[in-house]
Amino acid sequence: EEKQKKKEKKKGKTKVKGVEAPEAEASEAGRPKTKKKVVKKEKQVFSGKDLYDEGRMPLHGRKQKKAKRKKVSSPVPPVKKKLKIANAITVGNLAKQMGRKVSEVISTMMDLGMTATQNQYIDAEDAMIVATELGYEVEVARDEIKEDILNVQEYNPKDMGPRPPVVTVMGHVDHGKTSILDAIRKTNVTQSEEGGITQHIGAYQVTYNGRKITFIDTPGHEAFTAMRARGAMITDFVVLVVAADDGVMDQTKEAINHAKNASIPILVAINKIDKPNANPQRVKEQLSDLGLVPEEWGGDTLFVEVSAKKRIGLEDLLEAILLQAEMLDLKAALKGKARGTVLEARVDKGRGPVCTVLVQNGVLKRGDAFVVGMQWGKIRAMMDFTGSKIKDAGPATPVEILGISDVPAAGDQLIVVPSEKKAREVIDYLKERKRAEALGEEKAKMTLDSLYGKVEEGEIATLNLIVKADVHGSVEAIVGALSGIETRERLKVNVIHSAVGGITENDVLLASTSNAIIVGFNVRPEAKVRDSAKRYGVEIKLYTVIYDLVDDIKLALKGMLEPEYKEVSLGTAEVREVFRVPKVGVVAGCMVTDGKIERGALARLVRDSKVAYEGKIASLRRFKDDVSEVASGYECGVGLENFNDIKVGDLIEAYKREEKEVEL
Repeated sequence: EEKQKKKEKKKGKTKVKGVEAPEAEASEAGRPKTKKKVVKKEKQVFSGKDLYDEGRMPLHGRKQKKAKRKKVSSPVPPVKKKLKIANAITVGNLAKQMGRKVSEVISTMMDLGMTATQNQYIDAEDAMIVATELGYEVEVARDEIKEDILNVQEYNPKDMGPRPPVVTVMGHVDHGKTSILDAIRKTNVTQSEEGGITQHIGAYQVTYNGRKITFIDTPGHEAFTAMRARGAMITDFVVLVVAADDGVMDQTKEAINHAKNASIPILVAINKIDKPNANPQRVKEQLSDLGLVPEEWGGDTLFVEVSAKKRIGLEDLLEAILLQAEMLDLKAALKGKARGTVLEARVDKGRGPVCTVLVQNGVLKRGDAFVVGMQWGKIRAMMDFTGSKIKDAGPATPVEILGISDVPAAGDQLIVVPSEKKAREVIDYLKERKRAEALGEEKAKMTLDSLYGKVEEGEIATLNLIVKADVHGSVEAIVGALSGIETRERLKVNVIHSAVGGITENDVLLASTSNAIIVGFNVRPEAKVRDSAKRYGVEIKLYTVIYDLVDDIKLALKGMLEPEYKEVSLGTAEVREVFRVPKVGVVAGCMVTDGKIERGALARLVRDSKVAYEGKIASLRRFKDDVSEVASGYECGVGLENFNDIKVGDLIEAYKREEKEVEL
């Protein structure tokens, strides 16, 4: 039995090791069976990678392949798609136009070395680079809006016809421009004007001998330089008013320069000829020196002598205006979509934004959609210069219109467009173009931090101001007048904000954070705004006359300047004896040779033409008495503060320092 067991055991070992060393005892029939088992064993020792390569796929491997297939199927255009880009565009809008995710576009931009957020604007050039990188063929879009609407419109020659002249009245303040217009219109406007100055541009139309004349009355005060210059740009010729008694003044010369720079003819009206000291001849001589030679002297300038007060020569003036208009052969489009220029704009509390427009071509109608500057609107109501509602207005007609999205700037061009939708498109285009221009220019933006930094850098004293006024022209005039104040180098006026409208709580907050004064012209703050100003310690100054405002600002500037001092000599004393007095120190026995010596005055001791001491006269005695001053020709004892090195022959000069009057 033991032998049988060993034999079976030995036989089992042979089967297991059959692959490595086949035994002779293994039968021929048993070999295939052993090989079959061996193949199984060999498969079991193979790695999982080898088996997967033969076709089996684990679950996580299938997920990877699926993910790869999803990535491949992202919307990359098989062929290059065309894309139109015109102006600056936000990254978000660019992604939308391309049908891409914003994150993908931003990632591409980062690869190209650009950084931007979803709502940030990039210029057309950068947008084209990004789009090209993402497989798009970029085409520069035609500026249809610019070409079709904003360009100068060509009117049909058949629609052209004669139009009334547009006359701008210019001249020095108080020389009688408004009085002449008042006399012509037979109304009284002058008395209602603050300080006798026309505060806003007024446009009026009169009819003489069946023909219309449009007058634009520009304010005469020097602060309205910009408004007057703008008036000269929209006018056919200028009526220059010069007072017969005052003659040519600075603003007279300024008005002449504006007209000459704009190549506009000038007609001279010499006013106030009824005054006893009137001298029209002298006025003609003065104007001849400035290039305005009267026709009777061989020149080409029409001169008319008038008196608005006595109503003398007014008809002669109107005839001269019509004669000048005939010589110019003025024409405009009497049909078609209107174009014009804003003369004035303001916010009316009951009606909202209101602007005065001079129609220059075409016919402006109630209900017209329009763009003006960076604003748009639809004409809800239109009034003529008398305040009467009208349905339409032709060339050279001044009108007041309602229905604007916001207050435009004086001088902006008004363009009628087909619809409100088109008006919004035009404004969107203009805003994008403005952003594109801003991106193309490196503009130094003034922040409060940089402003404070500049003040701290050098020794610059800055008066910060916020300017609010009732109309745009006044804002422009005030800012211009303030910037024209000549000051010493280290002092300046900084208008940190200016706008049309009432003083608001936001203005108070801005003034508080920037240490500014709020200046209001023809506007008043509400009670809650006044309370806020009091709470934040903000000063609000209100005015109705511009030169009062400017004078006050000048006074404020004077107060900000560090005082400057001048030295005023009091007298001179010669040292003839030197005494040492117990508990007092050295006292100089002196003879006052010039002026007087005062106790407590500033003093310098001069020895051999050199200053040996500068300080103060501590004590002054005459004999044994303390005195306040000693006049020339008298002897006295002088003690100098903290100085004992006094010698015979020294000179003591007494003086004081007086604050100099501030000059801007």
